[in-house]
Amino acid sequence: MDNFVQYAPTEVVFGKGTEKQAGSEVKKWGGSRVLIVYGGGSVIKSGVLDRVKRSLDEEDIVYDEIGGVKPNPRLALAEEGVKKAIEFQADFILGVGGGSVIDTAKGIAHGTANPTLDLWEIWTGKIPLTKSIPVGVVLTIAAAGSEMSDSAVLTNEEVGRKVGISTPFNRVKFAVMNPELAFTVPKKQIACGVTDIMMHTMERYFIPGFTCEMTDEIAEGLLRTVMRNGTKALENQEDYDVMAEIMWCSSLSHNDLTSCGRGKDFSVHKMGQALGAKYDITHGETLSVLWGSWARFQYDTAPDRFARYAVNVMGISSQGKSQMEIAKEGIEKTEEYFQSLGMPISLSELGIHPSDEEIHDLAMNATQQDTLKLSRLKPLSAAEVETIYKMA
Repeated sequence: MDNFVQYAPTEVVFGKGTEKQAGSEVKKWGGSRVLIVYGGGSVIKSGVLDRVKRSLDEEDIVYDEIGGVKPNPRLALAEEGVKKAIEFQADFILGVGGGSVIDTAKGIAHGTANPTLDLWEIWTGKIPLTKSIPVGVVLTIAAAGSEMSDSAVLTNEEVGRKVGISTPFNRVKFAVMNPELAFTVPKKQIACGVTDIMMHTMERYFIPGFTCEMTDEIAEGLLRTVMRNGTKALENQEDYDVMAEIMWCSSLSHNDLTSCGRGKDFSVHKMGQALGAKYDITHGETLSVLWGSWARFQYDTAPDRFARYAVNVMGISSQGKSQMEIAKEGIEKTEEYFQSLGMPISLSELGIHPSDEEIHDLAMNATQQDTLKLSRLKPLSAAEVETIYKMA
């Protein structure tokens, strides 16, 4: 087991009707002037936004708002939010929505605390982030896990890049989670969310060379739970217990619990981010499209890990089979599960047929112009990443 630091400081307020506690939570964490961040009209139509505002009114907390967050959240909207927050003199940012809203809220918080700095230069690491302002969350979609993670992602449309930043300043103060708020989420978003939850877990699981029995047991249990309930949610998304399991899995998949003693490897995410930035593909779809090709390209470097996954998560029988055979069967079974959710497992299923030049550009983007080796299974250069894209 490798050395690790486990730090998950976010207060979780979980259960029915908990969005009504948003105001008291903001007040508890020192907020008095709040900028509310949200996406489209769903939080308005469902009444969630009004309930959150009433909870702020009850605590005599003043607020302003900015909506319009889209999937693959845009830098431009975050910058607009920074301007609004500074003019309003906001001391707290409250995201009401899913991962894209939360990541935008984090970006606005960082920019507001550093009004003289360029947000994109902070985001790309050219300028160190040394301070931010508090963020709270009312979660409406179980997927990204941003409500408990130290990461956030923004897309700069001007330069065609989608970039993630990991920092302790990304940890939100509280996360209100009412599974009922996800009852009206489109089925595609549920499927994409389950895929993202799985990938957050698997990007920490497929790292060889460490003995981490407890961490592995947690990860395998999480994967089995989210897969089982993901299938049930597509049949009846208004089953509270089912949605509660998925929402809790979302948070645990990305608060670093499943990386304890093993670390993480977000190579599929980095490749998916390059795809998402270029073609504006939903994040979960970029992951399901790439994972099988990524796994087939390098599973032979750690067949024991892939075989364990196949047996303990996918339920593959090991009787009379080699590790390599079991591993391959586990990869195939995972892709079959993605398909059962209606998720694509190839670029052609999305109507995307990139040229060799476009694939080269994607690989260079994902590897930061071939300066970054991806994967802790087998270091992947831009040329090897190109091969994976072509396989997909």
